[in-house]
Amino acid sequence: MNQFQYTRVTTPKAAVSALSQENGTYFLAGGTNLIDLIKREVVVPERLVDINKLPLATIEKTSTGLRIGAMAKNSAVADHDLAKKHAPLLSMALNAGASAQLRNMATVGGNMMQRTRCPYFYDPSMPCNKRSPVQAGPDKGQPNGPSGCGAIGGINRMHAIFGTSNKCIAVHPSDMCIALVALDATVNVSGPKGDRKIPFGDFHRLPGDAPQKDNTLLPGELIMSVDIPTNKFADNSHYLKVRDRASYAFALISVGVAVDMKRDTIQDIRLAMGGVAHKPWRLTEAEHFLRGKPATEANFKQAATIAMNGAKGYGENDFKLTLAPNSLIDALKTATKTA
Repeated sequence: MNQFQYTRVTTPKAAVSALSQENGTYFLAGGTNLIDLIKREVVVPERLVDINKLPLATIEKTSTGLRIGAMAKNSAVADHDLAKKHAPLLSMALNAGASAQLRNMATVGGNMMQRTRCPYFYDPSMPCNKRSPVQAGPDKGQPNGPSGCGAIGGINRMHAIFGTSNKCIAVHPSDMCIALVALDATVNVSGPKGDRKIPFGDFHRLPGDAPQKDNTLLPGELIMSVDIPTNKFADNSHYLKVRDRASYAFALISVGVAVDMKRDTIQDIRLAMGGVAHKPWRLTEAEHFLRGKPATEANFKQAATIAMNGAKGYGENDFKLTLAPNSLIDALKTATKTA
């Protein structure tokens, strides 16, 4: 058992202050991912800051849309009338994730911060640049096991086909985040330098040369809430999750579709994929192609071809190059009620 300090805070200001005091400090909310990481010794904390008493669990309608507190439980958001009415895609995605027990514990902020489930990342005896970056050192974090990317040339059935680098091909595991990036959400954070807003599409990072960095939070920052702007997608939304079993499994491919329809014409559309990249993968070029066009299978097939530009398989995950576009077409048919 590794020894660590435990602190409980009751205000966001105290939380930010506690996180900023020393390296090796982690926020503890639902703990559904962090506790696993500690058990595997992927994370060896010096200090845990319990933020469960923070007053950040509100789900409310605002003048510009919907605001969801970072401490709101996944199950509470999924079942909330405001979410089901104004952001049904989010409700669908949340209910597709994990298990009922985990959704009752997991928070919105924690869901955003969860780490990849790549088996090489979870095993300190295996090479992983995310867990043990090459540039590790006194000022950049101590290495935890060998560096490298074991998934490249190794077991990579679950891994990325978009936005990869020669340092990492891991995928982001969240379902909720696919819906939030599709809905153009904004993340509200607070830190030592004050408050700021981060477009959800900019919150998570691609691996590049620094795969150990999952997101664009600055040191000491705390997620306060997420804003979803008012939209016209309530009647035509669908979240499709393709996985090895019906529940408690991460996506091989997931697709979030939100459409504003006028008769059979697509007025506006949002598309995102999960299970394919180091971050929630927005399909902006496919969106541009479909806007103003009839909701037909022919158009959906062209959009799927566009969406796959730049995709690359790594051996065991080559099947995703076919599964991803087929899943997108299927999700589009369901959302537009043309199936």
